Amino acid sequence: LWAAVVRFWHSLLEISTNANWMLSLGFKGYVLGDPFAAGVYIMLFVSFVCWVLSVVTKNYSQVDRIWSIIPFIYCWHFFVHSYLVFGQVVPRLLVMAVLTTLWGLRLSYNFYRKGGYSMKEEDYRWPVLREIINNRFLFELFNISFIALYQNMLLFMITLPMFYAYLTVGEWNMVDTIATLSFLFFLVLETISDQQQWNYQTKKYALKNVNKPLHGPYLVGFLHTGLFRYSRHPNFFSEMSIWWCFYLFSVTYGGLLNQTVIGTVLLTLLFQGSTKFTESITEKKYPAYLDYKKHVSRFIPLPTSQWTPKKTQ
Repeated sequence: LWAAVVRFWHSLLEISTNANWMLSLGFKGYVLGDPFAAGVYIMLFVSFVCWVLSVVTKNYSQVDRIWSIIPFIYCWHFFVHSYLVFGQVVPRLLVMAVLTTLWGLRLSYNFYRKGGYSMKEEDYRWPVLREIINNRFLFELFNISFIALYQNMLLFMITLPMFYAYLTVGEWNMVDTIATLSFLFFLVLETISDQQQWNYQTKKYALKNVNKPLHGPYLVGFLHTGLFRYSRHPNFFSEMSIWWCFYLFSVTYGGLLNQTVIGTVLLTLLFQGSTKFTESITEKKYPAYLDYKKHVSRFIPLPTSQWTPKKTQ
């Protein structure tokens, strides 16, 4: 049996050393085409599907549900295309695809345990934004242009350093090592941040559900201990840093500053705006948050950040 498995594996390798098997299946356009253009087509199709689903279901979190999935699909697209065209595994591309997959699976799990994949769930910011816009036509314009199209464009653009890595001629180098280790460091930091937030919110709502009084750090209603003592959003800081590390993979081909930085910059700017909006909602729910903001860094964890809520003093 094992010998049969080995023979089957070797036969697959022999077939996949060239693109003929893909051509025989009718994928000539994909194999011989530009991987960047193919990625654009995928992005436009996904954008259209997200828009249609949002209109049909009146739920505008469709892009949220694929946020952690579609980027590593784009990355595997670049890897597979390179393998089919050149007939060999490029270590740089394989590592990039694996890293984004680790990132995506972890983030997907975090989204899943919060109920994000339930079609009844919707990001709490969209209902608030609907009240602010307060015009169905204008909100639908916002939906098709920003929620469905722009966000999907952004998710494609942050993976474009891999397209430059696809074009790179050269062996694995020190920049690749730095990018990999830094990516993993911030992935761990983001994991710890999300787990601390999960533990806090789970305990808080467990007390509320059995009508027990909130005590200690749960009195103020928001997490302000652990990593959140040094940064109001250590998970957001880690997320932005992850994609800046990913960008480093492109510098071997494009130089220290190249076109693929646009996606990373736009993602960073998106976090600035969305965080400001999120905090404006939090301030209304928890009055102590205003004082917390005055003493604790917004993104970058700083050891000088110190805040003790008055209710627990």
